[in-house]
Amino acid sequence: MLQVLGRPNSVNVQKVMWCLAELGLTADRSDIGGAFGGNDAADYLGKNPNGKIPTLIDGDYVLWESNAIVRYLCDQYRAGHWYPDAAQQLGHANQWMDWYQTALHRPMTTLFWQLIRTSPEQRDQVAVDSAIKECAGFWRMLDHHLADRDYILGEHISIADVPLGCAAYRWHSMNFERPDLPALQDWWTRISERPAYQTHVMLPLT
Repeated sequence: MLQVLGRPNSVNVQKVMWCLAELGLTADRSDIGGAFGGNDAADYLGKNPNGKIPTLIDGDYVLWESNAIVRYLCDQYRAGHWYPDAAQQLGHANQWMDWYQTALHRPMTTLFWQLIRTSPEQRDQVAVDSAIKECAGFWRMLDHHLADRDYILGEHISIADVPLGCAAYRWHSMNFERPDLPALQDWWTRISERPAYQTHVMLPLT
């Protein structure tokens, strides 16, 4: 039995749960982290010394870091186009997954915390405006990339779409003025029609 340790409103847990559902896999998920706590308990730290979520348990195999988990699941339980066979395609998938983590994740996190988890009277509008501008620049890069392709690697959805797809829901769901990025919008519309994405990613922002 696969187990996922992590709360459902975490964008990193959502990556894993969406991926599992797309692969036709089921997992026993436990509420850990955030308001639920538990990620600083000795038992949890014994599995994941980083103290973050999610953690995947697959039999006696334990793995943490959400992008690593997505890669593992799609490699271990291969299902068609989700995990590219060609080295160059896989290289591009890893490139975009890592780009999300090193470039877009930080300002998206600032935006989310300011607009969703900070009361309006305590909000730092300078930080909000700066994060919107920075995020828009990164999303514009992806919009340009998607101008002649349906998904990040081309015709089929893959691991490359998972981290950015989760972030795209937040980008399009928070209340602020966004630039018009038609290719990005079309890509996100295609993803948002997927039942697994609707179930595990399109949740209330809390």
